[in-house]
Amino acid sequence: MKVTVDEDRCAGHGMCLTLCPEVFDMTDDGWAVAAPGDVPAELEFAAREAIENCPERAISEIN
Repeated sequence: MKVTVDEDRCAGHGMCLTLCPEVFDMTDDGWAVAAPGDVPAELEFAAREAIENCPERAISEIN
């Protein structure tokens, strides 16, 4: 699985970073970004939790 953050929707709440810091990070401007490439299998559950808990629904899974 791969994930992406819609920079137009992200409001910088940081919930994704809290739930899955291995996959998500915050820019210096305070917006979330996802690590490029595939999410390691052992982190898929946490990444999906971040998707489901994003207040702005800015994170999506890419197949």
